[in-house]
Amino acid sequence: MKKILSLALFALMSVVMYAQLPSVKLKTLEGKTIDTAKLSNDGKPFIISFFATWCKPCNRELNAIHENYADWQDETGVKVIAVSIDQAHQIAKVKPLVDGAGWEYDVLLDPNGDFKRALGVNTIPHVFVIDGKGKIVDQRNGYTEGSEEHLIEKVRELVSKK
Repeated sequence: MKKILSLALFALMSVVMYAQLPSVKLKTLEGKTIDTAKLSNDGKPFIISFFATWCKPCNRELNAIHENYADWQDETGVKVIAVSIDQAHQIAKVKPLVDGAGWEYDVLLDPNGDFKRALGVNTIPHVFVIDGKGKIVDQRNGYTEGSEEHLIEKVRELVSKK
């Protein structure tokens, strides 16, 4: 039974991995509507990080990425898209958090959790690495100090394959 369950879980993960991004309409902090299926980085890899203002591990991870972000961009051209899952009554806290932390990421708002559900995100932080063609090539949830290095290593692999 465990073997069947493990195989089913692997099959499900395989479907999510290498899948295109689903089409969900989200807003930027400036109120512009974005279709998530059209997220891109001019043919270069990008990272999508789901977070919430109240999620301490999420904020630690985004802060850790921020410390290296300029170097990562210079080296690989990677872009980070941070997706807030704060509910509508908490949305007003997102921009002050982003501005106060100095994050230079594209930030999208998913107050109804539509994009989160479409990608099967159950816990945050949850991070996806997307290749230059818009396909999901890696994902993980949770954060421990230093695990952001896995993200840039995956991006480096993608860039070196080009």
